[in-house]
Amino acid sequence: MEGKIIGPGPYRATKLWNETIRLFRGGMPSRRHWLHFRSYDNSFTGSEAIDWLHELLRRNHNFGPEVTRHQTLQLLRKFLKNHVIEDVKGRFGKEDFEDNGHLYRFPPESPLKPLPQRPREMSSVALPRLPQWDDYEEVSAQGTVPLRPLVLNSETWNKRHSIAIGEVHECKLIRRKEITAKHLDQVWRAMTLAELQRVLGLQSLDGVLDSKDINPKHIIHNVYCVNKQGIVVLKNKADDLPHWVLSAMKCLANWPNGCDGRQPMYPGFERDVFRTVAEHFQRLKEPLLTFQLYEVFVNILGLLQKQQVAAEALQVCCVLLPPANRRKLQLLLRLMSRVCHNPTLPPLNDAIATRTLMAQTFSRCILSSADEVDLDELLATKLVTYMMDHQEVALQVPAGLQKSVEEHISQLRRVQVSSCADEELYRWGALQVRSRAQVSSCAGEELYRWGALQVRSRARVRSCTLSCYFHCKPATLHSSTTSSA
Repeated sequence: MEGKIIGPGPYRATKLWNETIRLFRGGMPSRRHWLHFRSYDNSFTGSEAIDWLHELLRRNHNFGPEVTRHQTLQLLRKFLKNHVIEDVKGRFGKEDFEDNGHLYRFPPESPLKPLPQRPREMSSVALPRLPQWDDYEEVSAQGTVPLRPLVLNSETWNKRHSIAIGEVHECKLIRRKEITAKHLDQVWRAMTLAELQRVLGLQSLDGVLDSKDINPKHIIHNVYCVNKQGIVVLKNKADDLPHWVLSAMKCLANWPNGCDGRQPMYPGFERDVFRTVAEHFQRLKEPLLTFQLYEVFVNILGLLQKQQVAAEALQVCCVLLPPANRRKLQLLLRLMSRVCHNPTLPPLNDAIATRTLMAQTFSRCILSSADEVDLDELLATKLVTYMMDHQEVALQVPAGLQKSVEEHISQLRRVQVSSCADEELYRWGALQVRSRAQVSSCAGEELYRWGALQVRSRARVRSCTLSCYFHCKPATLHSSTTSSA
């Protein structure tokens, strides 16, 4: 019974818990057992439960073959505590489940966890509005530029007449709002959340992420403040790892050439260095992926079957981290990957393989929930194992997102001249536009003839909104349809 794959969506960890209970109750074999000269029907031993559930979890795509027997034992202890199972005398509530011949059974009903009901707030459901290039303010009529009297002839009269009868929409000159740092933050925040929603394949981020927790300045810093290796560079060095931790990580990552020659080299020295690094990260008050982003990263676990999509999702999610957390995560995953692929490094544990040791040691330092989540350890180990194996790709800056944002910001800063007629060129009064496409900037164009604007280029006219400069100041030029011929 491999079960169904729980894909991305709200409260995925709770859904996985309920699915695991359903599979365990539906498939765990039970039979008559004898204990102290007494028989117990529909029971199973602790060792039998571990064997069967361990195999189930390893074959289940929601967890995978990385699940260890010890993790299975820990899960069964939580089952006993939550009355998913009980011993044959009806006792439960303590995590004293052991890998032995003690007898257990299922109660009449195993409680499933209800899905949390959160109030539906617009601020956390709807994506932030994305600023557009045509966000502008119309200048009041008092600010119009005085025009020189127009001498009518047959050509100018035809142009004015075409506007009056509705063949051409009235043209107005507008003042573009200046692009501020606040606007840039809004663009990065809105487009990053939209990209995250797209790559997760969700119609809404409700129950997955509260947009209030996203700091756009963190995103901008993580994208642009990096060194040649792509590692985040911090402005405040006090937020970085202590020097002695960095030295220990460098020693292990470049073993045997990374150690300072002045340091003592004795049997087991590499294990002491590893213990030093592990103890520092295990003392962190918050996991590197933060409590606020826990549900987002749990949702990525549902995408691991599609490795390209999972990598894109991790790239987007990781730029949401505070810069100090992202830097520490980058350095730690690089260390874990190098240690696993270094054949010259002696074993760091006699009983556990190095790759498994890395995942078990640092999984809770990287991902965990602020509240008690019964599948925390299994989910964290699965995600950390994947990130360790794909750290070079998973922690890259999302190039597609960066390109889209930069293009949008460039468009916001661009002056676009176009006409609603889309094909005709009009010269009326003091305005003459000759073009075939967008005029990206007024700089370099011929301006200011007869007190208004003259733009000469080879661009296509596409909208009646015009942004330009005048001798004194930006203003509004209204081409009124009520002017007398």
